[in-house]
Amino acid sequence: MPGRHSAVRSGIDDHAGSVLTGWLRKQKPSVALARRARAMLLLADDYTFAATARQVELRERHVRKWAMRFLAQGIKGLYDRKRPGRKPVFSPSGSHVRG
Repeated sequence: MPGRHSAVRSGIDDHAGSVLTGWLRKQKPSVALARRARAMLLLADDYTFAATARQVELRERHVRKWAMRFLAQGIKGLYDRKRPGRKPVFSPSGSHVRG
């Protein structure tokens, strides 16, 4: 396949592979985590960034971002980071926070 290949193949050991595969087999996985897991597994199978992006319906730049985070941080790199911003108006229980 033409296109640039990834170094993710060297970043997936047996443990990481089983965790990523487990995310795909869950009954109710986070859609984002399942998509990222599938992308990492495809990259490890020597798919190009472009081909992987088409398969998981992400932009190529996002596949690259997740691959770089996975190589740098492992499984933890595939989780969403805390985002800056205003604190929520509603509490997690659904009741109003403001007085």
